[in-house]
Amino acid sequence: MKVQVDSERCQGHTLCAMIAPKSFELSDIDGHSAPVSEEVASDQEGQVREAMHSCPERAISIS
Repeated sequence: MKVQVDSERCQGHTLCAMIAPKSFELSDIDGHSAPVSEEVASDQEGQVREAMHSCPERAISIS
């Protein structure tokens, strides 16, 4: 599974990092999210899916 964050849609709500802290990191400058790695570890897939569904801006996509 791969994860991406649309930097133009992300508004820095930080829900993804709270739900899946091993998969998302937040910018110190504006709080926007980015994946730690494009490839999601198999033990993190459930949390990444939950983060994607919880994102109010729908900025997270998985494939």
